[in-house]
Amino acid sequence: MTETVSPTEIPTPPAARRFPWPRGLSARLLLFTAFVVTVAGLMILPPTLAAYEEQWLLDRVRAGELASTIAENDPDLRVSDSVAGQLFDQAGAVTVAVQVDGARRLVLPPKVPMQTPYLVDLRRQNPGSWLAAPFFTLTSPPGSMVRVMAEPRFRKAEFVEVVLPDAPLKAQLIAYFWRLAGVTIFVAGLAGFFVYLFLNIFLVRPMQRITRAMEQFRADPADPEARIVVSKRRDEIGRAELELDRMQTDLLTALASKARLAALGEAVAKINHDLRNMLTSAQMASDRLAALGDPKVAQALPRLERALDRAITLATDVMTYGKSKEPAPVVRPTPLRAALDSAAEDSGLAPGGVALETVIDPREQVLADPDQLHRILTNLLRNAREAIEGAPDRGRKGRVFVELHRGDGISILRLSDDGPGVPQRAQANLFQPFVGSVRRGGTGLGLAIARELAQGHGGDLVLVETGPGGSVFDLSLAGVPEPVAEAAAVVAVPGEVSRPTPQAPS
Repeated sequence: MTETVSPTEIPTPPAARRFPWPRGLSARLLLFTAFVVTVAGLMILPPTLAAYEEQWLLDRVRAGELASTIAENDPDLRVSDSVAGQLFDQAGAVTVAVQVDGARRLVLPPKVPMQTPYLVDLRRQNPGSWLAAPFFTLTSPPGSMVRVMAEPRFRKAEFVEVVLPDAPLKAQLIAYFWRLAGVTIFVAGLAGFFVYLFLNIFLVRPMQRITRAMEQFRADPADPEARIVVSKRRDEIGRAELELDRMQTDLLTALASKARLAALGEAVAKINHDLRNMLTSAQMASDRLAALGDPKVAQALPRLERALDRAITLATDVMTYGKSKEPAPVVRPTPLRAALDSAAEDSGLAPGGVALETVIDPREQVLADPDQLHRILTNLLRNAREAIEGAPDRGRKGRVFVELHRGDGISILRLSDDGPGVPQRAQANLFQPFVGSVRRGGTGLGLAIARELAQGHGGDLVLVETGPGGSVFDLSLAGVPEPVAEAAAVVAVPGEVSRPTPQAPS
């Protein structure tokens, strides 16, 4: 019988492996949060620095523009030396110029010669150059000059232009960068901490609780502490907890059932073994009674023999089905016609009663384990014979027609009988053991075993159709082997059991 392990006998697995830092979900979440916050901070720095530089330069341009308005009453548009000194000290400008009506006029001339400045035009800047401007300033050579052009605000002109050294701007940018970096790191760290805390409380810890429950349940299903405690959450975590609780309940029920079945199976195996011995003794005694020649004994013996045969068959089927698993089939090309003839003989098919009819060429083969194929065919043919013989209007006569079809790498053996068909009540559980029996007193193990063997060959056994005119079963087997090279063809005679044709040894 099937060897089943009870819940208390499940081997305890080694201690659940805890994921060390940083491979745990909590640590990975922390690293991911820190990475995202850092990237967000880095994305904020370029536009902030660009806006700071633009405003710093614009302030200098406005200072130069205000200085130019002082000299409006001067025909030469020149600023006094004192004003120029104040402008240079406060704004840091070296030169100031304005352009009015297409004429560019120098308001503050340079006091000393200067190198060629690089241009920053605040009137027309695309986003790319605007974002790159602070980094260009920070990487400029020492002593560089910057020429800034902007639209005027306090006077009518086409533009206002100032030239000034970029060293003060560079120093301001560096100082602002560190202040901004500090604020960004503080805010990012604080935001990341709260994000991590929130996700850890509402996501990571519930997942850890579910994981621990699964590990404990796997180690000891009988431990009440291993059961998950379902929370009142209605999100995916709550659904996972609920489904885990249902799964644990189902598994406990199944384990308890298997434990009971295991105990029952051991008892049945012992009883079945002793029963078979007693039935064998009874069968031997019936054989001795048959030799006495007593008419009354001879009249009662057939009934006794049928009862003994059914009891022995039941005991054999129970023992066969109770094995832990069927052995793997040893598949090889097997002559189909010879296998049918052998199964028909063992199933009790005969020309005078229920006969086998087939048009299968003796050279045809299928890929199958010969012993398991014999068991499949014997079960099917015996069921067909018993169904036909059980019909009151058939006179214990009928036929089973077998044909072979090939296609898509599969060999399909179709068995059709002219019996009364499968009752409606038995069709739903036809291949279920102990519940799919059609005839009274049957176990329903024959078709269950036949289907299990067919599936072990990579095929299947299905009921195609059934009705008052008979039933049709399809037995599919994987593979389409080539026919035997040399064999004499035999045409099956309807109503007679076909016999194998002798073949020359290969």
